[in-house]
Amino acid sequence: MAGLISPRPMAYHQPQLGNYQKSSGLSNYSGTPPISTPGLGGIGSSNMQQHGGGGIPHHNLAGTPGAQQFGLGSALNGSATPGHEDSKIYALVIELMDPNTREAALLELSKKREQYDDLALVLWHSFGIMPILLQEIVSVYPLLSPPNLTAHVSNRVCNALALLQCVASHTDTRALFLSAHIPLFLYPFLNTTSKTRPFEYLRLTSLGVIGALVKQNDNSTVIHFLLSTEIIPLCLRIMETGSELSKTVAIFIVQKILLDETGLTYICHTYERFYAVGTVLSNMVNQLVETQAVRLLKHVVRCYLRLSDNMRAREALKACLPDPLRDQTFSVLLKGDMVTKRCLTTLLNNLNEPTPQQ
Repeated sequence: MAGLISPRPMAYHQPQLGNYQKSSGLSNYSGTPPISTPGLGGIGSSNMQQHGGGGIPHHNLAGTPGAQQFGLGSALNGSATPGHEDSKIYALVIELMDPNTREAALLELSKKREQYDDLALVLWHSFGIMPILLQEIVSVYPLLSPPNLTAHVSNRVCNALALLQCVASHTDTRALFLSAHIPLFLYPFLNTTSKTRPFEYLRLTSLGVIGALVKQNDNSTVIHFLLSTEIIPLCLRIMETGSELSKTVAIFIVQKILLDETGLTYICHTYERFYAVGTVLSNMVNQLVETQAVRLLKHVVRCYLRLSDNMRAREALKACLPDPLRDQTFSVLLKGDMVTKRCLTTLLNNLNEPTPQQ
């Protein structure tokens, strides 16, 4: 994962972590399947809770667009902008074209993105606006390495990312957004490792854009696109090293990929891919014993449950599922959360069942 990200697929590197051993059920894994594997339309059997969104970006991580897209911050109050405010939106969009008024317009539009239903359409179809937003993103690249990103610059580019998230979320612009390969412009932000708040804010807001793409139920095209890029290794690293909020959005993305039949097949098709995902999930479980972050635990359990739907992965999980998930370590933490407790029980039952003959 070293270096800036390119749009080319990247092979998984087997990490030197944990005590995983190659399962006999995985020893006969074949090579990488083509991305056009049949079954693009399926959503997995794990229960996936939908999260609400909304919010004004501030340099408080709980209030970032990425966090609030998944219910990790406070929602905006108020109803949708009435029709007579169309002219105000149009005026702000025009101000984006002027470098002298662009920063203020980015801030105001990012505040209104949850109040004005057609903002995504206005942004996409207004002449020159999408290139302007991409210019805001590209202009920050020189500050990534060596890390020299200030809070002011981070706030500005995150306001631009919030508008991209708006476009990625809208049903009428999501496919256009994907066809233009705009998510690839965000990968250099996800590839950063600095722990400072400006960088963490940038990663979280970028994850929010990807999360907005996968959040929809009809996301087979999105999964197909993401599997041809490096999003899984990037998310896995953030799941291990990021803040709790970034970890939560990153594992949400991985979970949504797993819920798709093609995503599950892709990750479980080779030992190296399964090992990479399984090792990170195992490390997260060990961290959760200390942090007791219940939101993360819910996603971890759902990821393991979905992996157990694959027969070869199920055989491997019988040997390498972390002990804290087997021995009631999290019973107090999950007290009252019947959905997650049911998922964990189903997972353990799956691993105790005889494997059906294929």
